[in-house]
Amino acid sequence: MAKELVVNQTHSESRIALIENGEILDFLIDRQSHKHESAPVVGNIYLGRVLRVLPGMQSAFIDIGQERAAFLYVDDAYLPTLEEQREMQSRLETSESGAKRLGEVIPDEFSTLTETVDMKFRPDVKIQDFLKEGDEIVVQIAKEPISTKGPRVTRHITLAGRHIVYMPFIEHTGVSRRIESEEERKRLKDILDSIRPEGVGVIARTVAEGQSYKVLKNDYNNLVKIWKDVQKRTEKAKAPLELHQDLSFIQRALRDIMDEDVDNIIADSKAAVKQIEKFIQRFTPHHKAKIKFYDGEMPVFEHFSIDIEIERALSNQVFLKSGGSINIDQTEALVSIDVNTGKFVGKKTLEETILKTNLEAVKEISYQLRLRNCGGIIIIDFIDMEKEEHRVQVYQSLLEALKKDRSKTNVLPISGLGLVEMTRKRTRDTLIRTMCEPCPYCEGVGRVKSVETVSFEVIRELQKVIKRTNALKITIFAHPEVSAKLSSEDFGIIEALEEQFNKTLLVRADNNYHAEQYEIYAPDA
Repeated sequence: MAKELVVNQTHSESRIALIENGEILDFLIDRQSHKHESAPVVGNIYLGRVLRVLPGMQSAFIDIGQERAAFLYVDDAYLPTLEEQREMQSRLETSESGAKRLGEVIPDEFSTLTETVDMKFRPDVKIQDFLKEGDEIVVQIAKEPISTKGPRVTRHITLAGRHIVYMPFIEHTGVSRRIESEEERKRLKDILDSIRPEGVGVIARTVAEGQSYKVLKNDYNNLVKIWKDVQKRTEKAKAPLELHQDLSFIQRALRDIMDEDVDNIIADSKAAVKQIEKFIQRFTPHHKAKIKFYDGEMPVFEHFSIDIEIERALSNQVFLKSGGSINIDQTEALVSIDVNTGKFVGKKTLEETILKTNLEAVKEISYQLRLRNCGGIIIIDFIDMEKEEHRVQVYQSLLEALKKDRSKTNVLPISGLGLVEMTRKRTRDTLIRTMCEPCPYCEGVGRVKSVETVSFEVIRELQKVIKRTNALKITIFAHPEVSAKLSSEDFGIIEALEEQFNKTLLVRADNNYHAEQYEIYAPDA
């Protein structure tokens, strides 16, 4: 089947999905109604003012003119000198792993920082030694505000074009690790070395594969012009101020997730089509014939079965084709995934059934992590496997499945308990946080007290009120289900209290009450 980029735009909401063979490779959503037009977006550049330096955390808070201050960590705050960079490069080149890292880029998420260099240039310095309160510094959004946290920023500026990434402060030549041909990697590196002057960095993105010197040079020139404009604005500016705004949401998606082998670019909005045409004309004119306007009766995301996949991604339980399932629970810093055989009983031995379920779960887990944009620490509880070769097979399958992921992942081998520990980088909020809100009943806990528990709470509280009031009539207001239990199963307790204390107890149901809410009214209590 074809690989297609599908764009759905409804008023202030834009949704974009890259699909292939019915599977969502990438899904992005942007809702302008939920944020100000000037809200910080990954890739935007600001002139910020240092509000506070925190030596104990080796970090600082930066005022960039937004509702919440931005967070700057020491690794992202220190700008190394050229000599320090070259010394670090020399040290890395002396080790096999370091030499490999110097020639690679770690593909990041949908952002200006889509591909960044996998190495640190920070010598042993403390943030308070080079940054103080009141300093004005140029920073770039590295991670958008998530939940109650403000944006995370960096001073290591990176400007992404269609084919290359330009780094004005880091001297480096890199090639995306997704380009596997050593011959092509060398060709691109030679071109980039001839393009970039001393002291700056250039990285070839995945879509640079096969591109000519002229294409890469034009991309480089455009990025240098953008950076010079930023510098010019900085000279006369006063913090806090936005210096550079990245492309629109739709255009960033085209730049960062559209592959060269995309067959069609489909949009259901004339305004979206115009944005797409403008981007295509500037960066990839050979894609012009692939732009299609969708005006079918069925909504475009429903037509391509994308809405069904999104609904699956909002559920805690995802069923596998075999009858097994995976349960995904997300918290602030941890994602736990549990694999179950469910209805799948297999046709051979128990061990073969377990292996088949785990292998099927691997593909679904990697898919759900991308779709939900899960980040942080992830724990996967596979069904216990007795054979070592089966554990190795499942682990290798997981590594292979994660190759499709644009976000950086780090996966440890399966432990003796059958657990896999991994991390996944995230620069934007999760799908569930973007599309859902905490339940007004449980307030995000995921459960409420049972009717029985609340009934007993009412009875205990009622005994306290009876003892301290002279009122002869006491009224209990509660949720209908709690009221029903007090008036039926627990009515014997109510009668016993009436008789013991010579009171009249009235139970009243109110649909407006929360399942855990109740009120006991006594006129003089």
